[in-house]
Amino acid sequence: MSKTISIEDLPLNRFHNLLTVRSAGGSFVDGYVLSIIGIAMSQITSALGLDVFWQGMIAASALIGIFFGGFMGGLLTDRLGRRRLYFVGPTLFVLFSLLQFWVESGSMLFFYRFMMGVAVGIEYPVATAYLVEFLPRQYRGPRLAGVTIMWFSGAATAYIIGEILLNYGGADAWRVILASSAIIGLALFCIRLGTPESPRWLLRKGRRAEAEQVIKHAFGHQYGIQNLPAEPVNNTLSFISLLHAGYGKRMAFITLFWTCCIVPLFAVYAFVPRVLEALHVQGQWASLGSVTITLLFVVGCIVATCSVNRLGRRSLLLHSFFWSGLALLLLGWQHDSASAVILMLFGAYALFIGGAQVLTLVYPNEIFPTEIRACAVGVGTSVSRIGAAIGTWLVPLSLQDLGIEKTMYIAAAVTLLGLAISWLMAPETNQLDLNDAASLESNNDAFVSNTEVIRERN
Repeated sequence: MSKTISIEDLPLNRFHNLLTVRSAGGSFVDGYVLSIIGIAMSQITSALGLDVFWQGMIAASALIGIFFGGFMGGLLTDRLGRRRLYFVGPTLFVLFSLLQFWVESGSMLFFYRFMMGVAVGIEYPVATAYLVEFLPRQYRGPRLAGVTIMWFSGAATAYIIGEILLNYGGADAWRVILASSAIIGLALFCIRLGTPESPRWLLRKGRRAEAEQVIKHAFGHQYGIQNLPAEPVNNTLSFISLLHAGYGKRMAFITLFWTCCIVPLFAVYAFVPRVLEALHVQGQWASLGSVTITLLFVVGCIVATCSVNRLGRRSLLLHSFFWSGLALLLLGWQHDSASAVILMLFGAYALFIGGAQVLTLVYPNEIFPTEIRACAVGVGTSVSRIGAAIGTWLVPLSLQDLGIEKTMYIAAAVTLLGLAISWLMAPETNQLDLNDAASLESNNDAFVSNTEVIRERN
């Protein structure tokens, strides 16, 4: 039996669970690192004498770093293997988190935050490629989606710890707040020790004996490379092939929907206290609102994770963009409403955007083959962060020059553009094995419904 069963049809085991923790831990650190700046920004602005330009630049610095880290991480992960790159991100997290404690200028802080963004960018392709190449098909979507939950869990933790340190740490609390991510980075490095290389990548490099050992270690001695679904060999497939060998439409879809998803989220989220203040939510309402909204992002991702197999990828994405876009429209329309109404609408956005958020890691890992999977995730991460960095940099200027009403309308327009793009381009890969989801031949470029693919096979 073990000679015919695919490892994609095996039940979850201890190795799967440990690898999920190892990969999702990176997402937790990412969420913490990218969100902690929002809590400390008010103190940083006063301590370092930042003007509006440098406030936006520092808020966007990590996103700019992600642009470079995503490209570099994706290319190096496909070229050098998953395991080597698995420890680069945690190392950079620890080093530059600690350096932030002694920062003395806006430009220095910009550089440190930029390098932490590079670490985040590296994390996306290596951690998710690692995970998807080991998981059984029926758990692939929920486990990848669960990685996003950990991002928002990290963000929520950042806001909770940040608020505590801000209230009790005095005038220099912001230094401790920024340096606190070093502890989580160190824990991530330690928990990843002992992780083996991906057998799919090893087979691509002709290292069959090593791949055999990894499979036996992960799944049991009765299994081997004969249980790993064979992928079509294409040694000419490279990054350029992403655009010229039939994967151009897929790359366009990934980068466009990912950008429309995270531009409003990062742009607004980096300045939650400022946005709530502009919406006349102040005092205890503002403090409670920041934490509550962050927790609702987590709840939204949990709901989406539980729904990703039941609703399917495409349906979940369309609903997510529609309802979150509607919430942003109502925020613009009701910008003068009571604090409770504003927080309710902000909470609705946080809940509904979870579907699109979890799919930013599911889709790119499913619809590209092993030799360019990490690269595709890296490109999607990088390109989407261009818009997110610009949006984050413009938020303070937009609030100052256009006001909160128009700022919310712009965010809603970007979100609804994501809805239109997804309606035209989103594929359905639910229940397909990894090879079929990534194959151009078997999935009609992945832009047909899963039911049509199954019907054609039958």
